[in-house]
Amino acid sequence: MSVRTQTSEQPAETVHRAGFACFVGRPNAGKSTLTNALVGQKVAITSNRPQTTRHTVRGIVHRPDAQLILVDTPGLHKPRTLLGERLNDVVRTTWAEVDVIGFCLPADQKLGPGDRFIAKELAGIKRTPKVAIVTKTDLVDPKALAEQLIAVDQLGKELGIEWAEIVPVSAVGGQQVNLLADLLIPLLPEGPALYPEGDLTDEPEQVMVAELIREAALEGVRDELPHSIAVVVEEMLPREDRPADRPLLDIHANVYIERPSQKGIIIGPKGKRLKEVGIKSRKHIEALLGTPVFLDLHVKVAKDWQRDPRQLRKLGF
Repeated sequence: MSVRTQTSEQPAETVHRAGFACFVGRPNAGKSTLTNALVGQKVAITSNRPQTTRHTVRGIVHRPDAQLILVDTPGLHKPRTLLGERLNDVVRTTWAEVDVIGFCLPADQKLGPGDRFIAKELAGIKRTPKVAIVTKTDLVDPKALAEQLIAVDQLGKELGIEWAEIVPVSAVGGQQVNLLADLLIPLLPEGPALYPEGDLTDEPEQVMVAELIREAALEGVRDELPHSIAVVVEEMLPREDRPADRPLLDIHANVYIERPSQKGIIIGPKGKRLKEVGIKSRKHIEALLGTPVFLDLHVKVAKDWQRDPRQLRKLGF
């Protein structure tokens, strides 16, 4: 088993490489946090709630000799709703189109049926190189980490997966994040950059704004709510009659939930909770867009939207 840890020598390579890598793993395996750490900025929403990523967010890592485009997929899981089935389809389509797959397995949780379910699917994809990434190493001691690395190696042997690399990382602690990029890049095809220098993601701004609002809305709500929240940005318009040095962007967005009883949870007593969601998300939106924002949020009921094809389409799935 070859486990990679940082060394000062990196192979000299003069060719330019560019390509796509995607992180897969069961929900809450640290995929979005890792994407943000590699890109160096918040491009994927993170939450300690499983299943927060619904859109394929691409983060772009620029190097003098390479461009690594990270495709962040929803966690693959056994679906219980039409939304769940659609999310799984997104994952499988993505796997078929990328140059390298990073399989994220948290260091602090024993390998379970969810990991095995994904590994079996990966075993069926023969040509694409696979890197096993043991995430959240800051949460365990060296002994537990060593045991997890051995378990990951065994899992590959058992299912006939040859890991191109096994890399322990901590996105939160910033440990071995650069090394991971160094190891992914040689697995990409040779070619010119695919995106302009300075681009960090190809997601439309409106989608990213909606995701930031949803992330803020997810924080601190009861366990039954995460999957029930969808956010649609209805419009983003610069406020008219503002001096050039004091622009203001008006953003009107709707937060959709599935049942009237959930409305009170999101709004909170006397609107306190919704106000907090607005304050928190506005701060992140202003940092993302680099301009002051007026955020107008409304909570609406879209009955059982996760199971209704028409509503799913309307909400962007």
